[in-house]
Amino acid sequence: MKFNLLAVFASASLLVDLSFAAELEEVVTIASRADQLISKVPASVVVIEDDLNSINHEHVSQALNQLAGVNLQHGSGQEYLPAIRSPVLTGAGACGAFLISENSVPLRAAGFCNLNELFESHTEQAERIEVLRGPGTALHGSNAMHGVVNVITVPDEYTQASSIGLDHGSYGYWRSKLTLTDGENVGFKLSATHDGGWRSESGYDQQKLTAYFKQELSNLEIKSGISISHLEQETAGFIVGLDAFEDVEIARRNFDPEAYRNVDSLRLWSEVSPNQGEAWKIIPYLRLTDMEFLQHFLPGKPLEENGQKSLGVLSQFYVTPALTLGLDAELTRGFLKQAQGAPTTGSSFLQETVPSGRHYDFEVDALMLAVFAQYSNDISERLTLIAGLRAELMDYDYDNRMINGRTREDGSVCGFGGCRYSRPADSSDSFSNISPKLGLLFEIDKRHRMFANVSSGYRAPQANELYRLQRGQSIADLDSESLVNIELGLRGVTDGFQYQFSIYNMQKKNVIFRDSDFFNVSNGKTSHAGIELEGSWAISETIALDISTTYAEHEYENNTFLNGVDIAGNHVDTAPQLNTFFRLGWHPVSTIKISLEWLHLDNYFLEPENLHQYPGHDLLNLRTHWQIGDGWSAYFNLENLADERYADRADFTGFTGERYFPGKPVNYQLGIQKRW
Repeated sequence: MKFNLLAVFASASLLVDLSFAAELEEVVTIASRADQLISKVPASVVVIEDDLNSINHEHVSQALNQLAGVNLQHGSGQEYLPAIRSPVLTGAGACGAFLISENSVPLRAAGFCNLNELFESHTEQAERIEVLRGPGTALHGSNAMHGVVNVITVPDEYTQASSIGLDHGSYGYWRSKLTLTDGENVGFKLSATHDGGWRSESGYDQQKLTAYFKQELSNLEIKSGISISHLEQETAGFIVGLDAFEDVEIARRNFDPEAYRNVDSLRLWSEVSPNQGEAWKIIPYLRLTDMEFLQHFLPGKPLEENGQKSLGVLSQFYVTPALTLGLDAELTRGFLKQAQGAPTTGSSFLQETVPSGRHYDFEVDALMLAVFAQYSNDISERLTLIAGLRAELMDYDYDNRMINGRTREDGSVCGFGGCRYSRPADSSDSFSNISPKLGLLFEIDKRHRMFANVSSGYRAPQANELYRLQRGQSIADLDSESLVNIELGLRGVTDGFQYQFSIYNMQKKNVIFRDSDFFNVSNGKTSHAGIELEGSWAISETIALDISTTYAEHEYENNTFLNGVDIAGNHVDTAPQLNTFFRLGWHPVSTIKISLEWLHLDNYFLEPENLHQYPGHDLLNLRTHWQIGDGWSAYFNLENLADERYADRADFTGFTGERYFPGKPVNYQLGIQKRW
C-alpha cells in the first residue's frame, strides 16, 4: 500500500494539542469483560458517555460518527452500513467484520451476523458506548477484525436515578423514555419511538426494554439482565441518477413503497462471580432473533425471513494476577428463507433467471468453541507487556430443505444457462483459527502513556456466504478472513486538554467478495493504514473545543479484473480518506451548554474500478442542553443547520448507475426529562 506518511503527519501537526480521548483513569470493560482503566489497554479505545445525554441520538450513527476511525452510513429508518478502520462494507464478505456486543455479550452468533445488528441494542438509554478500533483482544473471537463495539446498558453501581423523558422532532418524530430503579439492586429501562419518516412511506415504530438486577446467593454475586427489542419499519430505497440527492422532490420520494423490515430480538444473560475476590467470572446467555424484510434492492424484490436461537457461555479464570485463562462456547440454530411472490419485471434475462417462488430454504446448526490465555507482566517500573492467544473452532451443519442446484422451486430449469439462485447440497464445514496478540504499555509519566501492539483478527465465513450461492457455484470454497495490525499510539492528559493519537497499518487476506461471475470467492487482499487523533481542549472556563480526525487509505492489493479493469492498487470503494469532526462548546452559565458541530466527510469512489465518485459533504449541527433545576432538564437540537443537500450513502452499479440514500434536510429535536 502506498501510504502517504507526509500527508498523515501534516494533518496531525495541525491538531496535536487539540485532543479528545477518555481520561487515563476512565474505566472500560471492552478489552477484558471486567472493569479496567483505559491506561492499561495497549490499543486504541474510546468511550462515549456524557455526550450521549447531550446528543440524544435518533440514530446511533449520530453518536458514533463523532469518533475518529468510525463512519456509519445511515440508510433508511434504523438501517446503517458500518465502517471502523475500514471502508464502509457491504455485500458478500462485509457482514461480520466487527464484533458488536451489549454488556460484553455479542448481539449475534459468530456465523450469523447482520450488518444492522446495532439497532437491536438499547443505545438510546445506554450508560456508555465503548469502541476498540482494530482487532480485539484474546477475549474476542471471530468477527473482531476491524473493531469492537460494546454498549453498556447497566449502571456500574446500580445507583442510577429514576427518570422519565419525552422527545419530539421533525416529520412526526416522538420518543418516550422511562427508567425505574430502586437505586440498589433492580432497574428497568423502556423506550418507545415513532418516526413518521422524512421520505414518503419511510416511518418506523420501535420499542426496547432493558431490565437488570443483582443478588447475592451463598458466596456468589449474580448480575442478570434481559434485553428485548421490536422494530416495524417502512423502508425507503435508493434514488437513482447522477447527483439525484440534490433534487429535494426526488430525494423525498420512495420508489420502493412496499419495502419493509420487521425485527424482534431477545437476550438473557447472567454474570456470575465470587462475591469476594476475583477468582473467576462466568456469563451464560440465551439469544433469540427473528427478522423479515423485503429485499427491494434485488430483481423481483424477494422476501427474506431469517432467525437464530443461541445458547452460550463466556468464562474466564484468573489463575494469577498476571494470567487469565478462558473458555467460550456457543450453540446456534439458524434458518433462512427467501421467496418471491410475483414474476420479475425488466429484461428477458431477468424475467427468465429470477423466477417467482421459493429461492432458498435452509437451516444451519453451528458450534463455536474457543480457548484463550492473556498474560500481563511489568517488565520494569514503566514498561508493561501484555500477550494473548486465542484458538477457536467454528463448525457448521447445513441442511438444504429444497431441491439442490440452480433450478426453479419445482425443479424446472431456467433459460440463459440457469436460475440466478443456487442451492448447495447438505454439508458440514469447519474452520479453525488462532489469533496471537502482543502489546506494550510505556508510562512516560503519570499523565502520558505510549502503547504499541501487533495483533491479528479473523472472521470465519458466515452461513449466508457458504450456503446462499448464485449462478453456477455449487460449493463455496471459502477460507477464514484474517487481518494483521501493527499500531503505535499515545494518550495523555495535561492542564487544559486530553488526547489520544494512533497510527496503524493493517494487512487483510482471504477477503471474501463476489466476483464478476457472481461467485463467492476468498482470494481478495486489501490494505488499510491511517492515523487517528482525538482531543478536547478547554480554551477557557466557558469554552471548549473537541475534535476527532481520521486520515486513512484503503486499497485493493490483489490482481483482480472487474469489467476489464485491474483493481490492484485502486482505492476500496466507499472509503473516504479524510473524516473530521469538530465541536465548539460554550457554557454561558453552569446550567446551560450550547454546542456547534461540524462534520466533514471527504470524497470517495463508488466502485472498485474507481471511475465514479461522491463529492463528500459538510454538515453543521446545533445542540443546546439546559439543567432547569429540581431534577428537570431540557434540550433542543438542530441537525443539518445549513440544510445541506447530501447523501448518507452513495454507490454505483452497472444496472442503475449512481444511486443514493439521500440525507435528511434541516430538522429539529427537542425534549424534556425529569429525574428523581
